[in-house]
Amino acid sequence: MKLNNKVAVVTGGAGGIGTALCRALASKGAKVVVSDLNLQAAQSVAAEISGLAIACDVSRETDIQRLISETESQLGDIDLFVSNAGFGVGEPDHVASASDDVWQKSWELHVMSHVWASRALLPKMIERGDGYLVNTASAAGLLVQIADAAYSATKHAAVSFAESLAIGHADDGINVSVICPQYVNTNILAVADDERGKKMQGVITPEDCAATIVKGIEDEIFMILTHPEVADFYRNRANDPSRWVKGMRRYRAAMLDENGKFDFRKVFNI
Repeated sequence: MKLNNKVAVVTGGAGGIGTALCRALASKGAKVVVSDLNLQAAQSVAAEISGLAIACDVSRETDIQRLISETESQLGDIDLFVSNAGFGVGEPDHVASASDDVWQKSWELHVMSHVWASRALLPKMIERGDGYLVNTASAAGLLVQIADAAYSATKHAAVSFAESLAIGHADDGINVSVICPQYVNTNILAVADDERGKKMQGVITPEDCAATIVKGIEDEIFMILTHPEVADFYRNRANDPSRWVKGMRRYRAAMLDENGKFDFRKVFNI
């Protein structure tokens, strides 16, 4: 996809990967809509890139519909929609211990937000035979995020939905990508803010992540992997699931702290 003069919407655009992606798309000449629950933060990013800020709570279908209609009224048809907003809080105890509210919010942000955006955008995209849907999932959607089953399960669903979109609508002229990053230095990392300034093993910057994503969009790649090693992990998991699970059990055991809790500081070697 050639991004120059394309209308691009990014949800969760006021922080982390979203902000870096807004900047990267704008640098390619796209007309960027920075959408976020935090309008003031979105306005700050939009001002920096000469974009448009629109508040949106992606856990509400009506908000997504409003985001799309406001973008269309001000900029015209949406060429590229990046459904990027997400969150993760981990598990307080055992794997099923997260509350129903956490599971429901995970489902709404990581799955239904993609469904609602697609539901609103697909009719016009199909009619004109053009459009690009990009859904942010996670390497956890291909593997697993230890200590956050709600995150892992819903990110798996996000990957599956993106695949359904690609299979169902490529012949309608619609491109689909699913983004599956591993660890990126954003607020979602389960480490203290002061530790995020340290060198962390396996962690990339939001800017490097965004550059890979934009290249993937330009090349119209379905599964965009910002961490190349994830492809090998994914193959190993598929080739021998039982061996994979045993290996992950050993890995989890090695990452526990003295209280038996999963310690992300050990993951990142800090």
